[in-house]
Amino acid sequence: MATFISVFASIILLLIPSSHSSRLPQSDVDLLEFPLNLEYLEAEFFLFGSLGYGLDKVAPNLTLGGPAPLGAKKANLDPLTKDVVLQFAWQEVGHLRAIKKTVKGFPRPLLDLSAGSFAKVIDKAFGKPLNPPFDPYANSINYLIASYLIPYVGLTGYVGANPNLQNAISKRLVAGLLGVESGQDAVIRALLYEKANEKVHPYGIRVAEFTNKISQLRNTLGRSGIKDEGLVVPKALGAEGKIEGNVLAGDENSVAYDRTPEEVLRIVYGTGNERVPGGFYPKGGDGRIAKSHLPK
Repeated sequence: MATFISVFASIILLLIPSSHSSRLPQSDVDLLEFPLNLEYLEAEFFLFGSLGYGLDKVAPNLTLGGPAPLGAKKANLDPLTKDVVLQFAWQEVGHLRAIKKTVKGFPRPLLDLSAGSFAKVIDKAFGKPLNPPFDPYANSINYLIASYLIPYVGLTGYVGANPNLQNAISKRLVAGLLGVESGQDAVIRALLYEKANEKVHPYGIRVAEFTNKISQLRNTLGRSGIKDEGLVVPKALGAEGKIEGNVLAGDENSVAYDRTPEEVLRIVYGTGNERVPGGFYPKGGDGRIAKSHLPK
């Protein structure tokens, strides 16, 4: 009788659904939770930019009670750009849900999406203050330049995470997320490439120069060589060393660059140091990886 009860109990346990995270190695859980930091940022920036409100209204359950973002607002977008950004916004909501279906996750971290936060990045990229300060919400071209800052960093993080994942569930999720993040980055770059030689008002600086300066800054902050390229590059850095146009960034074989979580943190903090929060994350990121680098 005891044996029968034991077997019956084992069968019942097998039939009870378990979370995916309980079947994943801890290293996989850490690598899947880490990108939530960027997915929260992308979701809020794209939602506010297109709709004027964010996750607290469209999917409050996904925030887990985390603080509302600072300074985010609706952007002055033309109809096409607004349509594209709104598509990105809903895609990011899906990304958050997909990750949280697989691992527990953490509450939305404090995000600074104010115009001033973006202006500081642009000023650092140019090595001087722009006058007037850069405002990502002012118009479509500014918003697209600001958007250039975001999905590509997450994209390289997913490329970097993939070879370190052990479980097939983890690999499938990251492959799917990477595919859409890459698509978002390609759309942003294509829209900007079409205007590469146009000058951004009132600075008199070409769109391509904005992207080149931002990419150079990310390379400097990441401290791991060239893993970022603007829209127009020296021919030697273009595809097969044969072209200056660079609508998609890639290495000498046109393969996507990778970044470690530490490199990602150095860039999104804007400090070049994974132990020093700042930039879009005034109090730092969350999850075991990000928190392991913060002061105890």
